[in-house]
Amino acid sequence: MKILLVDDHIVVREGVRRLLSGMSGAELHEASTGEEALAMFRDIRPELVLLDLNLTGIGGLELLRRLLNEDEKVRVVVFSMHAEPIYAARALRLGARGYVSKSAGADELVTAVKKVAEGGRYVEREIAGELAFTQLSAEDPLQQLTMREIEILRLLGEGNSLTEIAQTIGVAYKTVANTCSIIKSKLGVERTADLIRVSMEMK
Repeated sequence: MKILLVDDHIVVREGVRRLLSGMSGAELHEASTGEEALAMFRDIRPELVLLDLNLTGIGGLELLRRLLNEDEKVRVVVFSMHAEPIYAARALRLGARGYVSKSAGADELVTAVKKVAEGGRYVEREIAGELAFTQLSAEDPLQQLTMREIEILRLLGEGNSLTEIAQTIGVAYKTVANTCSIIKSKLGVERTADLIRVSMEMK
């Protein structure tokens, strides 16, 4: 089975390569950017893609959309630094078959890959429990947020100022301030303090 691993950190790719080397019949290919992954996907046609969300260029969710447009049967497991259920909910709605955070145990990642490779679905146990508890739905206003807006919301919840957020994600301060205004409008709140509260509740 051909597996395409898409992650911009070489240390992560090396670790995953070692983890999956014991899988019978697994043929692992690697890409570090969305553009590289898309080209490689068209060339080798993998049965399974292990996908990070935080990629330069084409972002993880956009890449997920494009891969499924190329081949609706491809099985995608998202392997992300984000353990918040909202990220898992969005990825699963877009068509991912699995979701595992990078804070999960190595055995859980292997289990997810095997389960999805066999045609099933798998969500990290802790995240699955939170998803079931929160019952996120299409009507949830959080589902209206873009990945950039979710990232800014998360950074706010971690105590970052707007200036620090701008530096972290590489945009102008005014862009972050304007985005916060858009988020407030989408969520129906008026103060930045309310955004911080919502961010804390996402965890």
